[in-house]
Amino acid sequence: MSDNTKGAALITGASTGIGAVYADRLAKRGHDLILVARDQARLNALAERLRAEAGVNVEVIKADLTNKADLVKLEQRLATDTAITTLVNNAGVAGANDFVGSDPDAFEKLIQLNVVAVTRLASAAARNFVPRNTGTIINLASVVGLMPELNMPVYGASKAFVTYLTQALRVQLAGSAVRLQAVLPGATRTEIWQRSGHDIDAMDPNMIMDVDDMVDAALAGFDQGELVTIPSLPDAADWDDAQAAKARLYPNLSRSQPAARLKA
Repeated sequence: MSDNTKGAALITGASTGIGAVYADRLAKRGHDLILVARDQARLNALAERLRAEAGVNVEVIKADLTNKADLVKLEQRLATDTAITTLVNNAGVAGANDFVGSDPDAFEKLIQLNVVAVTRLASAAARNFVPRNTGTIINLASVVGLMPELNMPVYGASKAFVTYLTQALRVQLAGSAVRLQAVLPGATRTEIWQRSGHDIDAMDPNMIMDVDDMVDAALAGFDQGELVTIPSLPDAADWDDAQAAKARLYPNLSRSQPAARLKA
């Protein structure tokens, strides 16, 4: 890496889709890049293009974040390299929606990538950033994590975890200048659909966002200081209202006596 004053952004799942667009946008904002994914050829092609177009340094790391050795190696780099100033925790997988009929190994792999890897990498980044009182952690969640009715129990739960993790970290790191953002896209046109066995073209086109538009909106939310960004939500006050409604439950969530409605 160079002595770039903006530092380097480490982006997981960077070979295509959301991760590749984040790489493009952050390079054009002047960040050096560390691009992580399994597809070495695609990473190399993206790195070559961004070096030429943006004039930044780009490092490529081939890694499978469901492989413990690969994950730990990346985690160690993220925790110790002070040139890194941004983590985009993007790598993830969908699918395995049939809770009864799916192979439990598919659930485990999904949780390993969407929950375990996200947590370990965010923890490594925090260990790097908090002592220096600087840095950014962007976690890619999903609106599916807000809607159990969409019938994606394990994927949705994994993305709900990512949102909760980001919100709770903001509370825990309130005294730090480290910036946090959870991005909750809706249906976005990327290869994740084909990989999970779904036909995105069978959906209502009014529900599907172009990946470039999604990332640009997410970065606009980041620039505006949002902790949680839903790229398609017209009025951010709707999210604030939902959070306020939830907060009204807090005084009654843990009391010494059962609620009267539950007494025999």
